[in-house]
Amino acid sequence: MIPAPVKPTIPPDILNQIDIRVGTIESVSDVPGSDKLVALRVNFGDQARTIVAGLKRERPNPREIEGRQALFVVKVRCQTWSRARCGAWFSEGILFDIGYADGVRPVLAVPESALPDGCRAG
Repeated sequence: MIPAPVKPTIPPDILNQIDIRVGTIESVSDVPGSDKLVALRVNFGDQARTIVAGLKRERPNPREIEGRQALFVVKVRCQTWSRARCGAWFSEGILFDIGYADGVRPVLAVPESALPDGCRAG
């Protein structure tokens, strides 16, 4: 892999608008009719959300991540992402993974040790 160029600098107030939180993946289920999407049920402490992610082609068994904590973007302004319609499924956030954009097998972005669900990154 050749590292991509670093993106342009942004002011701190832009970065502070991104809401990245720790959540525990409680369940992973197939999205009917999709050969790449799964629906993650994620606990964020004060609420649970459904996050639709394209993990079927990346992992032989997407259910292997059940019970794991990961980072998620939970507040996304663009309607196509924040409540993106995927057949009969809606995504209420974005899984924050590492590697996909660089063409390598993605891995979860995870906290170093267990944290309370809903903890904010940044």
